[in-house]
Amino acid sequence: MSETGQHKSRTARRALASVAAAALIAGGAVGGGYLPAATPAFAQALPKTPIEAPEHPPGSFAGVVSKVKPGVVSVKVKLDDSASDDEDGGGSNGQNLQNVPPQLREFFRRFGENGPNGQNNQPQHRGSRGAVGSGFIISGDGYVVTNNHVVDHAKTVQVTLDDGRTLDAKVIGKDSKTDVALLKINEGGNFPYVQFGKAAPQVGDWVVAIGNPFGLGGTVTAGIVSARGRDIGAGPYDDFLQIDAPINKGNSGGPTFNVNGEVVGMNTAIASPSGGSVGLAFAIPSETVQAVVDQLRTDGKVARGYLGVQIQPVTQDIAEGLGLDKARGALVDHAENGTPAAKAGLKSGDVIDKVNGEAVESARELSRKIAGMKPGAKVELGYLRGGKSDTATVTLGSLPGDGGKVASRQDDGSGQVRLGLGLAPAAQVGLSDQGVAVVQVDPDGPAAAKGIEQGDLILDVGGQSVSSPSDVVAQVQSAEKSGRKAVLMRVKSAKGQTRFVAISLDKKNG
Repeated sequence: MSETGQHKSRTARRALASVAAAALIAGGAVGGGYLPAATPAFAQALPKTPIEAPEHPPGSFAGVVSKVKPGVVSVKVKLDDSASDDEDGGGSNGQNLQNVPPQLREFFRRFGENGPNGQNNQPQHRGSRGAVGSGFIISGDGYVVTNNHVVDHAKTVQVTLDDGRTLDAKVIGKDSKTDVALLKINEGGNFPYVQFGKAAPQVGDWVVAIGNPFGLGGTVTAGIVSARGRDIGAGPYDDFLQIDAPINKGNSGGPTFNVNGEVVGMNTAIASPSGGSVGLAFAIPSETVQAVVDQLRTDGKVARGYLGVQIQPVTQDIAEGLGLDKARGALVDHAENGTPAAKAGLKSGDVIDKVNGEAVESARELSRKIAGMKPGAKVELGYLRGGKSDTATVTLGSLPGDGGKVASRQDDGSGQVRLGLGLAPAAQVGLSDQGVAVVQVDPDGPAAAKGIEQGDLILDVGGQSVSSPSDVVAQVQSAEKSGRKAVLMRVKSAKGQTRFVAISLDKKNG
């Protein structure tokens, strides 16, 4: 084709393209045909304003967050000199990390016992140090729930609200066994608050966590409930929710919400090789938190039911040996003399499989059920003995070391001094028929300085035999009133050695 012919062909193609474009602009091709251009009448039928997107698109948590976020607070604590150096509170909460498998140690590190670059922070004594965590308001008058390890060893506590206000608060009570603490905002007012859920979440349910990671405050993450009933070795009543919502240092004490905006857990621990979130977080179930908070709010302490039995899990081998159809319940190894269990007739070899008609699947579940009841409660226990089922009605005692059985005498100006001991009648804990058992020792107290240890028996104080914590306190007060500078105790160690110990009554120890 000549150059002139090629030019004419290109011109014709461009003309055809222009015609096609004009046709599309006028009507637009649909299925090979054309629609007429929009007429004035059709234009009048079009919406006057753009269609708005839904306020919260499907799958959004914005509605839940806007509803509950005002009830979540950041917690800032100034620690006293006895605290370990841990940004998120009380570090390992007294656990011996050397006895914990390496893959579980992060559970006890409470979001970062290790400092920058992985260096281990050894306990130091700097009264100006602080800790940060999270919490949530549960009443209009300003009660706040957080973790015990966040406020443990607190000298002062402040909470920062979602509106930016920072207010002083005080510790009403705390419970190390469940890692729950209750605070009260000092300033009066009508505070926004959140509510506990009425039903336990199921595995697979969506959850939203809000807290104060790394001191940033007001941070929202989401995930699902990955598992329930996790025992991570953090305490005697472990029953954690496992969630995969990202949780980090500073989230301790913050709430986990369901999609209805109800608190279903309190974030407490993570499992992580690095100290950061890897999708394994653990929250205390709301029913546990609520039960502990109710007691702290009323009494400032937690009193737990006590059976007085040493129990162990029923393995499949044990079940077969006992003639059980499956491994279930708790095997009684020993019923301690004088305890509620012994008085009810429980014996070694019994398998407790029911509490008030409800099945007990494991020894740990029995411990949780009994501990969740108050001393003095009457409980019907179902048990198996010799292949036959029977029941026993037990009136629960008070768990030794709980319920105020602590002879820790803070100096209040009346001359009382701090011994730094938690005590219980020796017969009640099954150690001996006489004396008072040491069930807790303050490592910074005067008794610890003299070598008194948990498991020791105090036989005499000031030359007088003692059988209860109140006897010990009475003899200490008597020595104070007589002007003595020390009180003499006769103590029997767990190894059976007896010695005399003189504990200073200097008020500076208080």
